[in-house]
Amino acid sequence: MYVAVKGGERAIESAHAWLAEERRGDKSVAELSIAQIREQLKLSVDRVMAEGSLYDPDLAALAIKQSRGDLIEAIFLIRAYRTTLPRFGVSEPMNTGAMECDRRISATFKDLPGGQVLGPTFDYTHRLLDFKLAADGEVPEAPTRDAALGDVPHVTEFLNQEGLIEEAPLDDTPPPDLTREPLEMPAERALRLQALTRADEGFTLGLAYSTQRGYGRNHAFVGELRIGTVAVEMDIPELGFTIEIGEITLTECETVNQFKGSKTEPPQFTRGYGLVFGQSERKAISMALVDRALRWEELGEDNVGAPAQDTEFVLYHADNIQATGFLEHIKLPHYVDFQSELELVRKLRREAGAGRYQEAAE
Repeated sequence: MYVAVKGGERAIESAHAWLAEERRGDKSVAELSIAQIREQLKLSVDRVMAEGSLYDPDLAALAIKQSRGDLIEAIFLIRAYRTTLPRFGVSEPMNTGAMECDRRISATFKDLPGGQVLGPTFDYTHRLLDFKLAADGEVPEAPTRDAALGDVPHVTEFLNQEGLIEEAPLDDTPPPDLTREPLEMPAERALRLQALTRADEGFTLGLAYSTQRGYGRNHAFVGELRIGTVAVEMDIPELGFTIEIGEITLTECETVNQFKGSKTEPPQFTRGYGLVFGQSERKAISMALVDRALRWEELGEDNVGAPAQDTEFVLYHADNIQATGFLEHIKLPHYVDFQSELELVRKLRREAGAGRYQEAAE
């Protein structure tokens, strides 16, 4: 129960003004532009778009600026804005096999058609502070890229040729829309993947790590990780055909997992899947590991009681906006609740004290 707080309007206005002043910082330092944030803090922008469920780098950069770099607050702003937007239609399923890859690696096969493309990554850098960046030095130009790879098949298709990996089931049933409908249990895989895409990166990473440490018996290989641009197409009824309306950057990960087989399935490899807006490979890999852990029931495996196997636990706690709202509401006025608790504790103490005095008298 909340109690109305009166007379605080001036204090709230002052708090807003102070926040704006703190956001701007020292005015002798040049103000950050939206373009600077979009271009130079790209990984933060990508995370805000992914967990905010809205692909718009400019709006994500604006949200980061407005939130003073608090990415969860920025995600909150993006989701709130997203709810005001009309929906004009639904795009066709994207063909990630036709992705124009900036990065494409596999931990399972060394020789890939088109080769391993390392791309822009921290994987091979020394984790040492680069003080040249503090001096605003010129950045050396990257070497000229080779010609585009063109359509490149997914690595798991090689395993498909021998029947060594489960076939990806085809289902034309329209999936539920988590951005417009509340999460309900039991949740099918399509809904789980939506929730994991929007899930907090840190929470998903922790769950994924737990599966690698034995909480879920999930031994995975990265079959393929690819980052690049994919065409977004829509069917236009007035035209009678599909047109491309734009391109977006995606990170896709497919893991290859051990599977001993069941009463109905032979021994084979199984899949975990992750797909995220922008360049977000840590999140995509984590998502794939958790996705695979949540599939224990459909694959006829044992539930060992691991957190990553508990669908309700994972999905209801993975959303950082929902978690933030519930956590931060406790700093709002709870005066009536606390006074009630206070009186109850005082009463119990009086009764306990009276009981001790009576025992002493006897």
